[in-house]
Amino acid sequence: MARDRVGTFVAVLLGTTIVTTFLLLLASARPRVPERFEGFTAVVQSPAAANRPDEFVETVPWPAETVRSLAERLRAVPGVTAVTIDRDFYAQPLRDGRPVPGVTRGHAWQGADPGAGRAVVDRDLGVAVGESVTVLTGGGPVRFRVAAHTDLPGIHVGDGEAARLGPGVRAIGVSGSPDVTVLRAVVGADGTVLTGDDRGLAEPRNDARVRWIGMQVLTATAAIAGFACVFLVASTSAFEVNQRRREMGLLRAVGATPRQIRRMLYRSAFLLGSAAAAAGVLLGCLSALALAPMLVRERLEPVGYTVHWEPWALAVSFAAGPLIALTGAVTAARRVSRIGPIEALRTAELEPGAMSRTRWGIGGAAAAGAIAAGVAAATSGDLQDLASYALLGAMALIAAAALLAPAIIPALIRMVLGPLPGITATLARESARAAVRRTASTAAPVLFTVAFAVFVTGTVQTSAAAWDAGRTAVVPSAPVLVPDETPGLHDGIAGRAPLDSVVYISGRAVLAIGMDGVKPGTALVPSKSAEQITVTWGDGVTETLRVTGVAPPGPFTAELVVARDAARQHDPSALAPAVYPAPGGPAGPGARVAAPADLARQIDNEDDRLVATFTALLLAVSAGAGALAVVNTLLMAARRRGSDYRVLRLSGATGGQVLRAVALETTLAVIIGSLLGGAAGLIAVAGSARSLGAQAGQHVPVLVSWPATAVTILTCLLLAVAAATIPAARFINRPAAAR
Repeated sequence: MARDRVGTFVAVLLGTTIVTTFLLLLASARPRVPERFEGFTAVVQSPAAANRPDEFVETVPWPAETVRSLAERLRAVPGVTAVTIDRDFYAQPLRDGRPVPGVTRGHAWQGADPGAGRAVVDRDLGVAVGESVTVLTGGGPVRFRVAAHTDLPGIHVGDGEAARLGPGVRAIGVSGSPDVTVLRAVVGADGTVLTGDDRGLAEPRNDARVRWIGMQVLTATAAIAGFACVFLVASTSAFEVNQRRREMGLLRAVGATPRQIRRMLYRSAFLLGSAAAAAGVLLGCLSALALAPMLVRERLEPVGYTVHWEPWALAVSFAAGPLIALTGAVTAARRVSRIGPIEALRTAELEPGAMSRTRWGIGGAAAAGAIAAGVAAATSGDLQDLASYALLGAMALIAAAALLAPAIIPALIRMVLGPLPGITATLARESARAAVRRTASTAAPVLFTVAFAVFVTGTVQTSAAAWDAGRTAVVPSAPVLVPDETPGLHDGIAGRAPLDSVVYISGRAVLAIGMDGVKPGTALVPSKSAEQITVTWGDGVTETLRVTGVAPPGPFTAELVVARDAARQHDPSALAPAVYPAPGGPAGPGARVAAPADLARQIDNEDDRLVATFTALLLAVSAGAGALAVVNTLLMAARRRGSDYRVLRLSGATGGQVLRAVALETTLAVIIGSLLGGAAGLIAVAGSARSLGAQAGQHVPVLVSWPATAVTILTCLLLAVAAATIPAARFINRPAAAR
């Protein structure tokens, strides 16, 4: 492979590797059939709640009489050999006096009843048969004797104990070989019959939520990866074609037509892109396998997540390489194919106009797209849509900045290097001015890297500041008791602290707080608009509550406040989110005393952790790809600048002067890219802050992680200077006859 083509090959390889990795991970994020349902032919699920899908609420539980009636009807279906009523409840075992992280659910045992006070546990728990295990439940710790081991996760108890701990029923398993059509007819409007892979729709809502968050992270990362692939590969391909202008002029001098030159360049880009894409897809598959366990470990995907080899993802990733390489080569190929034969004989070579009409048009369209995305984000009423529009706007703004950069680069060159005296500054300034396209191409990867560093860190910090302001406004001043490796606090620790529960109003799941001071049969609401409300409790019981007032303010809010005893009766798995002020004495297992500020963080602690992981992943993709592109682009440019260095040496410049001029010109390109990228990123963050403030109804300041931005710029500078000066030093140190 010719040395001039190596840069484009590396860019396509890098781009397709990133795209393949995240497309495969994204395509593999599918619902997984819960292990306890794998042995069932069909799972009958209770009716879905009327909430939005992204709220991830449990289905509406059946009343007890509906469960009995439905089970009897299912047993009567020909081919049905068994009907199993599934019960799910909070049950977290202790090991060495500490809650076992991630093991929080209990179920009714599907085999022979283990007996009262006995349980079947996951063998990985490490408790021998016959020994006792302490299990945290909503009502407090309960001791069970281990009756047997199983490979199923969680704690499994007999039907009687399961009915006490989890009275609400949302799923019924059907075994045998019944006709699915008959099953659906028997169930009717009472539920949904799930078979095959559709049984994965009955996955725990927390797993569905984790998978959805992972989907958002992977979608955003895949979008940035795709944008990076298009941006970097297209610009590198165009730069490589532009570097071959003299070669094209020589071909024109020996009789090649413009059409022949364009065909040659298109064929070269396609073949090079195809070869690099094939290698990139292979590396992307290996990267996906390596990243999948990390996603599970960081709780961006539920346990059991694995990579699936989706043909469409592999095909799209492979096609992206040659297509994007061709896209980048098209405009440059049309330009260089028009070079006249006489240009090949010139000793000096000057670039044509830095901005073509095509570049003006595409850059203007990208800027218009950024404005449109900003308007859409400002008028959006949904946070998810706001985030999508903000990301699209940022990408359009970065593209516009890169495309329109040559128009303002001469002014930036004068601003940065104009005041500097000396021959080195003059050499660097005039070299950059004489090759504005080359300067713009060198600055483009820096622009991309810095812009995304500013946008990603700024958006996260700005959003976090908005939410923190809302949280800390209602946080008490005394120390608080918060969960420690548990989803909440049980009654043995929380005492009479308010409980979090879920009830259903008109088929819609709403968060309810059970607290003392509210009389049984009554409820408090945020704003009194009705005299009574009919609710369905977590155990399927329906009750009409009389509205007696407005809910008091507090750090934990809900759409309904009910009597604490009623919440505990109907939802034995209900837990307290915190206790404030913290009671005296040591905190029990699963709790810890924390400062008031920790309560604000505790409210959305898991979301904050996921956001931090999301930020790190986006920065790794954008900054990593950008940094490699900086090195790649400068190495490509260095291979063509031997004649420049030769002229400088023949003009009397010392080797040190040449290297200082090269380093200064490279620094100039990094400064230009940082200025343009920083401006694009700040504009994007400011737009997001304004849109977020409009939704939150308060002023949201624009915050940026300047340390992270400074590290990004410094890294680009060090890599760029090294990539430019090392090849220059090797050329200068060659014997004169070999130059």
